[in-house]
Amino acid sequence: MPIELPAGVLGVVFDVGETLVDESRAWSRQAEAAGVTPFTVMGLLGALIARGEDHRRVWALLGVEKPAGRALIEETDLYSDALPCLRAVDERGLVVGIAGNQPVGVEAQLRAAGFSPDFLASSAAWGVEKPSPEFFDRVVAEAGLEPGAILYVGDRLDNDVLPARAAGMRTAFIRRGPWGHLHAERPEARLADLRLKTLAELTDAMVAGVGSGLTRG
Repeated sequence: MPIELPAGVLGVVFDVGETLVDESRAWSRQAEAAGVTPFTVMGLLGALIARGEDHRRVWALLGVEKPAGRALIEETDLYSDALPCLRAVDERGLVVGIAGNQPVGVEAQLRAAGFSPDFLASSAAWGVEKPSPEFFDRVVAEAGLEPGAILYVGDRLDNDVLPARAAGMRTAFIRRGPWGHLHAERPEARLADLRLKTLAELTDAMVAGVGSGLTRG
């Protein structure tokens, strides 16, 4: 059954990791650099996420130093539905944004991978991380829209859906990646305006023009 987009949406802003980008290769590379098997790292990450703890504690649990740097994002790391979805939003005449908790340099990597949104920003560039309200204030400012006219798409409740909703935005929760699957079991997932299995569902809604108020001007 096709989704129905919230009325009055004039812009869509996407999270990065596990929304647009499959981070499996990046985590595997970090595990190998730390001298630990990827399976061990993935298992501990899942445990931390399930307990609602900071996933970055994984290195402390392993008793190793966090590897310096991380694998650059390449086109092969993108989920297959990512670029088509952003193109569909753009072709609908809406503001397209990408903003997530990411390190320095990710903007250039994402553009090289094929993204060309109206704005693209990282927590490193802004100097503020999700779920801080200041991060979502910056999203609103960059989009140039009222908060209620922005749909924020992400795979986490704690970093994406709940703080974006608190900022007055509409939200779409995508169930993929470890956070997406674990957080989908929580009652707060029902607070999202849209619950997606893939970005292809959002693409179909854009192409079909489902809902109202989907174009600018």
